[in-house]
Amino acid sequence: MMGPRMTVPIDPTHARLAHELKHTSPLVGCRFDPTGRFLFAGAQDNTVQRFDLLTGRKTAFVGHKSWVRGIAFSPSRVDRISPALPNTAAAVVSSAGFAASNPFQPFTLITADYHGKLFWWDGASDEPTPTRVVEAHDGWVRAVAVSPDGKRVATCGNDQRVRVWVAANGKPLSQFEGHTSHVYNVAFHPTEDRLVSADLKGVIKDWDATTGKLVREFDAKVLHKYDSGFAADIGGARGMAFDATGTTLACTGITNVSNAFAGVGNPLVVLIDWTTGKPKNLTPKDAFQGTGWGVYLHRDGFAVMGGGGGQGRLWFCKLADATNVHTLAVPTNVRDMAVHPDGTAIATAGFSGAAGIYTLTPPPPAPAAKPAR
Repeated sequence: MMGPRMTVPIDPTHARLAHELKHTSPLVGCRFDPTGRFLFAGAQDNTVQRFDLLTGRKTAFVGHKSWVRGIAFSPSRVDRISPALPNTAAAVVSSAGFAASNPFQPFTLITADYHGKLFWWDGASDEPTPTRVVEAHDGWVRAVAVSPDGKRVATCGNDQRVRVWVAANGKPLSQFEGHTSHVYNVAFHPTEDRLVSADLKGVIKDWDATTGKLVREFDAKVLHKYDSGFAADIGGARGMAFDATGTTLACTGITNVSNAFAGVGNPLVVLIDWTTGKPKNLTPKDAFQGTGWGVYLHRDGFAVMGGGGGQGRLWFCKLADATNVHTLAVPTNVRDMAVHPDGTAIATAGFSGAAGIYTLTPPPPAPAAKPAR
């Protein structure tokens, strides 16, 4: 869900690096908090790092014993971006310095790790410690999502289950079963009481979020392959997102796999029409080998996909005709991607340990030349 529409123009063809937030360990996941002030990133040193976009301060959330990729927040949205925050994240990070302070609305951070644990935190705490820890899954929790009203938390993992929890106290609400392989991603529909989950083999299940009844299935099997040479499956929806109206569901991962062991294949986005259930493929135009790790459907009518292999990429495609309008090379393997609540900036989680902030706003006009004396 988004904050208010800002007056700053957005143009994906101007996407460029505005700032780099550095850590000492490779990053595996990232998300902006609902207020837009902080970027949270999971790292391979088992910490979650909070980068304050206003002060530049970095704070470690310590408690997990394994990598964290699942990051979500309750409430999952705020009615407006904090008034003292500059209009865009791009404005914050491209200015000469950071503002000294900024009032913000409180929020809860929820993180999930490879050991099956779900952690609750005070997301704005200066000295963060877990407020709650739940044994959520048997093995890796692949993803976590919060309902639009902020009251429920959904998780999925390698135990082939989807589970729903009370956001306020971590108590279990329901468990959805039916997947026959690792469940890679989960998302709540933005306007209907539905929950979707996607597994390793490209099966997407649409559930009634209250009753747990399976409503239908979608086909994203193009994001899976069984490699007989290595006797291994590869695939899964590594990134998944609805557009703001819930008319389209996007999933990204890897296709055309020729070597499962090395992850040799091509990134791909599968767009699912929510009404008809029909899939449509959105393919980057450059010959890039790697995996799509994040996807976002922007309110201005374009899709953003982040991916990585030997290097990283951000691809921008018009949804109307699938035209690849801009491709941005990223100097490190992109392992996750997030979009700022006001829609003007993108964050990437990099294998180098750096989180890149990329602005989508046009550059400022060049200063007028001084008249000759």
